[in-house]
Amino acid sequence: MDDVQIRLSAIWVALMLVYLLGDVLRIFSGDYQRGDTNTSQFTQAMWFGISVLMVIPILMVVLSVTLDRPVSRWANIIVAIFFFLFNLIGLPTYPSAYDKFLIVVGLGFNVLTVWYAWNWG
Repeated sequence: MDDVQIRLSAIWVALMLVYLLGDVLRIFSGDYQRGDTNTSQFTQAMWFGISVLMVIPILMVVLSVTLDRPVSRWANIIVAIFFFLFNLIGLPTYPSAYDKFLIVVGLGFNVLTVWYAWNWG
């Protein structure tokens, strides 16, 4: 197994931990309350879409160490750029400083993923 594969996989794990930490802090700080978002209007298709979106970084942990180098390289670049843009667009919607900080940390992990995958030789 290539050293870069392990690094990419570890970065995806770190990114998922940052996402999880943000969710946990949001719950414990009281920033998330059942009435804050009208999730009752979400359809099963919307919940399915959210679950697919959130499982992608988890899948990237496995794919980073199992796919052939050229496929893994481009998968890491494309998915990291997607999540970078997705979170960058969502950044202004988070009111808390800790949320903004964690999103910026996540963006840094996305940049690191692209850098490692791009320079994978």
